Order: sequence, then structure tokens, then C-alpha cells
Amino acid sequence: MRCWLPTWCSVVISLISLWSGGLAYVPLSDETLQHTLPRPDTSDFDIHSGNLLAPILIPRVPGTEGSKKVLQHFVDFFHAFLPDWTLSFQNSTSKTPTHGDTEVPFVNLIATRDPPWTQPGDVGRLTLVAHYDSKYQPDGFIGATDSAAPCAMIMHAIRSIDVALAKKWDTMQEQGFIDPDFEEQKGIQVLFLDGEEAFLSWTATDSIYGARSLAEEWEHTVHPATSIYKNYLDSIELFVLLDLLGSPEDLPIPSWQHSSHWSYVKMAEAEQRLRKLGMFRSNPSHTWLPEKDKKETDRFSSYVMEDDHIPFIARGVHVLHLIPARFPSVWHTMRDDGEHLDIPTVEDWALLTTVFAAEYMELEGFFEGSATKHIKRHDGLTSKDEL
Repeated sequence: MRCWLPTWCSVVISLISLWSGGLAYVPLSDETLQHTLPRPDTSDFDIHSGNLLAPILIPRVPGTEGSKKVLQHFVDFFHAFLPDWTLSFQNSTSKTPTHGDTEVPFVNLIATRDPPWTQPGDVGRLTLVAHYDSKYQPDGFIGATDSAAPCAMIMHAIRSIDVALAKKWDTMQEQGFIDPDFEEQKGIQVLFLDGEEAFLSWTATDSIYGARSLAEEWEHTVHPATSIYKNYLDSIELFVLLDLLGSPEDLPIPSWQHSSHWSYVKMAEAEQRLRKLGMFRSNPSHTWLPEKDKKETDRFSSYVMEDDHIPFIARGVHVLHLIPARFPSVWHTMRDDGEHLDIPTVEDWALLTTVFAAEYMELEGFFEGSATKHIKRHDGLTSKDEL
């Protein structure tokens, strides 16, 4: 059923839905998708001059100058485009199989945007994640799909929704839709993790250095006793990890985790809608997320694919792992560089990530210039606890 009411009505409905019982996920209208949602373009994703992607396409082994340059690129991006986000760093050191007794430094960047009236312990966050380091060997390895392009996709997504997010929160305050005791206060968070790659060969100790350190620290970093969420890990509502994306190959992504299959379904539905609307530039015969209709009784291989999510999922965090079951043919070779990216695929993934984040944060009706007249009523809200 559709609501034949002016645009501002969709805003009110979106706000009311937040308090209608159950955790809501509100799809964007076709008109928002086609006319008001910011779209990726070559100014951001050109491999030589793109504002987002090009500065990441360098070797960036932990502790090296390349790593510092990419980290500074992230910081400059937030300062320039997202000044209301809070930046912090989580630092650790570790010995590696290739460095003897030398402690290698690892730096995780954490960027957070919460509703302005909330306390950190009372906010559950959508968390978008990618690792920014590159492999120690072969010398000069870039790692474009692994994971320079996913970092740029996330940067595009959060920049694209930030104004709408602020507008939503301003409207909530103006309309009085604020209850400090209400549990569903949603923020958004980005983790750019260091040290995912093994230095010698992948083992439990020679891999995911930054993720292991951060998960352990956040498990023991508690909020005040009166908070809704007990610690920093508990505040992660959904951990969305992007890895090995941007290849021109047809590399379907399974639904890896049973507990978060609902989010896979929602992203798959968004992919289908974008393809149906003709908004993707990449190969139309590809389907990235084919397991939308997977049954709860089917097998979910949560721990088969080792990646930065492992220390988080082991501590009870819900994870949407966006990584293909079959890796790109350029994986861990010198061919995993900018020249072997498929830029239409990169831009389409950036768009899909944007749509998912906007729908998760329930931003329908809050994008600038919205002329939406036909808004779906929110009678069929999806609870994140349903599936």
C-alpha cells in the first residue's frame, strides 16, 4: 500500500516508525534512489586522480610511510567532509614472523557519528569495516580489491548519507521525538583496521593484528553501569565487513552468518532494486548476493572464511561479511592493482553500500531535494530480531 501524501509526511512516518515497537529497517523509495541519493563518479574513483580511491592505491604495510600516508588521507577526508564525526585511534604493537624482536605498530582508525543528544553507552551502531593495510610480500603489492577499493566504497557511503542523517536528527529534536530512555538510539561507525594481512603465512597469530587487538580492548572497555550497552563491543549492532570487492569477475557472495541473515536479505533486495532500476554500471548478468532465499535450516559457514570479523563474531557481535567465496584471480598477486579493478563494479558497490546504510539508518525522506510523493507505509517493518 502507498501513502499519497506530501514529502514531509514521509518524514513524520519515518520518525514515528522508530517508536512503533521493534527495530525498523525502512527501504528507500524508487524516487529517492533515482533522483536524490548521491551517486559515485570518476572524481572519486579514478585510479589515478580519484579523491577517495587514488591515495589508497599505494603499498601500505603496517608501520611504513605508505601506511601513514593512507591513514592521513582518511583523517583529511573526515576533517574536510565529515567534521561532525568523532575520530579516535586504537594503537597496538606485536612481533611478527618476519621482524624478529622488533615490535611492529598497528593503528586502527575509528570514526563515529551518534545522535547529538545521546550518551555513547546508549547508542547501538551500524559499523562499516574494511582493512587498509597491504601485504608485506610481494614487495610493492597494492591490494586494490584487498582492500583499498572497499575503504573508498565506505568513504563514499558515509559522505553520501551524512547530510540526511543530520537532517533526520534535527527533525527528531524539532518534533520532540526524543526519549533518553528509549533503547533504539542508532549511530554509525567506521573501522579502518590495520594488520589484517599475514606477514609470512596466515595463522591465528600471524593475521588480523589490528582486529584482534581492538576486539579484546573493546570487550573490556565498559560503559557506565546505567548504560543500555555494557561495553564497546555490545554497542556494535551490526558489523558490516567489506573485503575483496571490485573485480570484474562474477564472484557471488554467500550469506555466511545465520544470526545476521536478515541483513544479507535486505542488502540483496537493495541490489535487486538497483539492478531493476538500471542504476548499476557493471555487468548486468552478475548477481552479487544470490542467497536471499536461503532457509534458516540451511548451512551457514560462519567460521569458514577467516577475516577481520573473527575476533568480533567470537565475542557475540552480529556480522554481515561481504566477501566472495571464490577469491578474485588477482588475489595476493601484483596484478591486484588499480589497473585490474573494474571501476563500474567499484562504483556500484559504493552505491549499494550507501543504500544499505541509508536504509539501515532509516533516512527515507531526509535527503536534500527529495521530491518523493509516494511513500511506502511502514506497516511491514522488519525487526532485526525476526530472522
